[in-house]
Amino acid sequence: MGVKVNFVDPRGNLHEAEAERGDNLLRVGQAAGLPLEGTCEGQMACSTCHVIVAAEWFDRLPESSEEEEDMLDFASGARRTSRLSCQIELTPELDGLTVSVPSEARDARGMG
Repeated sequence: MGVKVNFVDPRGNLHEAEAERGDNLLRVGQAAGLPLEGTCEGQMACSTCHVIVAAEWFDRLPESSEEEEDMLDFASGARRTSRLSCQIELTPELDGLTVSVPSEARDARGMG
């Protein structure tokens, strides 16, 4: 069963991507050509895959871990609905998920 994901790039353009159940949001975004660096390859050692989840979707995601929250402290432009895309596993319940890639996509520690 496919999972549709809507990405809004830093310029405000919408990109629709089709993912497989269990895919990682970071990999799906990268495959769709979005500027999600993911320097640490999903090991939660950077914040270069930071996305802003649309408010109506945020509470549908599993809670973030303390480690993810710590990394989001380094994400430039982080907001209440910020998450690391490497930590979002796509499930059928997330079909239609909308996330934005912030224009200030970089790691405040100088890694990205």
